[in-house]
Amino acid sequence: MMVKSEIAQQEIKSDVHLSQLASVGQIAAGIAHEVKNPLTAVKGFLQLLKERNEKKYIEIAQSELENAIAVLQNLLQMSKPDLENEPLVSIDLTVELESLMQLFQDQFYRVAVIKNYRDPGSFIVGKRNQLKKALFNLLKNAFEAIPEEGTIIIGQSATENEVTIYIQDSGCGIPKEKLNMLGTPFFTTKENGTGMGLAFVFSVIYQHNGVIKVESEERVGTTFTITFPKDLSNSKRTEVNRLNLEKSATDNLIDFFLHNRNAFEERLLTEAVNVQEKIDEILEVCNINLLENAHRLVLYVVEGREHEVISFARTEGVNWARHSLTLAVKLEWVQAVRRVLWDFLYNYDQMNDYLTSKEQFYILEKRINELMDLFISHLFTSYSQFKDDLIRAQREMVENLSVPIIPLTATTSILPLIGNVDLFRSNTIVDKVVSQIGNNRIEMLIIDLSGVVEMESEVIVQLFNIIDGIKMMGCQTVITGLRPEIVKWMIRSGLSFENKAITKRTLQQALADHLQLQRPAVF
Repeated sequence: MMVKSEIAQQEIKSDVHLSQLASVGQIAAGIAHEVKNPLTAVKGFLQLLKERNEKKYIEIAQSELENAIAVLQNLLQMSKPDLENEPLVSIDLTVELESLMQLFQDQFYRVAVIKNYRDPGSFIVGKRNQLKKALFNLLKNAFEAIPEEGTIIIGQSATENEVTIYIQDSGCGIPKEKLNMLGTPFFTTKENGTGMGLAFVFSVIYQHNGVIKVESEERVGTTFTITFPKDLSNSKRTEVNRLNLEKSATDNLIDFFLHNRNAFEERLLTEAVNVQEKIDEILEVCNINLLENAHRLVLYVVEGREHEVISFARTEGVNWARHSLTLAVKLEWVQAVRRVLWDFLYNYDQMNDYLTSKEQFYILEKRINELMDLFISHLFTSYSQFKDDLIRAQREMVENLSVPIIPLTATTSILPLIGNVDLFRSNTIVDKVVSQIGNNRIEMLIIDLSGVVEMESEVIVQLFNIIDGIKMMGCQTVITGLRPEIVKWMIRSGLSFENKAITKRTLQQALADHLQLQRPAVF
């Protein structure tokens, strides 16, 4: 049994998570990561095809394109989960689980499956195909989480109003810090996964007004527990929240919100159940006051101050990105603010006859929701932009570190290469070396290869091209530290540095000879 204090748990409200799946910013971030990478690879291989017509490059490029298309198709299904016009039917989840287990018979030799169906014959109302696909993903993840031999327990129970199932595996488990990201598109704990499988699972469960809880401990296992209402139609939250609020001294809407600020905070904390435990931590660590910011946003929205909403959203996006706070938390908080805002507007209307016609209500609804959506849109745009700039800066720093051109004198520099030099890094070397020679007017560049662990044949050819380019710019190249295996390959290939570069056995020898040349002659 897992120790309760060591088990990380997750329960996310359905309306929050569905909003998260629909958020433009998060989807855009996923596209940038999952689709841009294979397309970049395709571009590289097409570049190679111009130089050499090899079939393998076409096959790799085609495979990468198929990966990108598959991600986009999954993304479309996640962002519009209701496209499948599937009817609601009565479903016995134990029957569906039994039929799905037949698909994993090839795994039974290494994984023991234990079934604990307490209340078979308990039906829920739902979309059969979507639920089967969601359950299939959970079962598939359970088998894949067990690297060798292990056990999977499948359980089911029912009450008068609900049906609960659980799938427990004895696999590798999930780190605590990653649990709150489960179900987010493009987040995965698998080496080659995209996260779309679990995102679909969470989406389907919440469409059926279900609740999902994840318990996991590393090297012990993971348990997914899902509870569905038996009657889908009666489980929607449609009630109006009549709050115990006080009238303000004036009938002004802004004064009403300011007068009932404490009640607003209490209601907000009740709505955002998964955020309230993090409020003090976020304030202490990141100096972000969620409650204060919620009041500020509501006042901007109620007053219709579009410019302030956009500016505030951009500031919030940068702050959350700078402190690496998860967007799921921010989404739940903003959607909770939206719900409480409407609760207050309803109660204000009941106390002051604020809305005198349906037309006035629809005008208000359009204005309020458009401003809230505008806030979310600019928040995610700002968040993504900050992250992109940070990644770009880090990439540039890594590239500079991978090509460290060190000035020795005003006209002489050293380029010590360390580690593996692949084709990508060699292209970076070309860019940096040519730029530095032009900008700093370098007349001699000493390239030390003694620290290079591995250099592919294509990279050696690229090195010759680099030396030719350096020579065209009037710079002399000195090569030091050539490894025996590189020299052997050059001999077999009929290549030589003759008339291209000066070669020295070690960097120390090259430096000594250079310093000797720099000393003035003594007569």
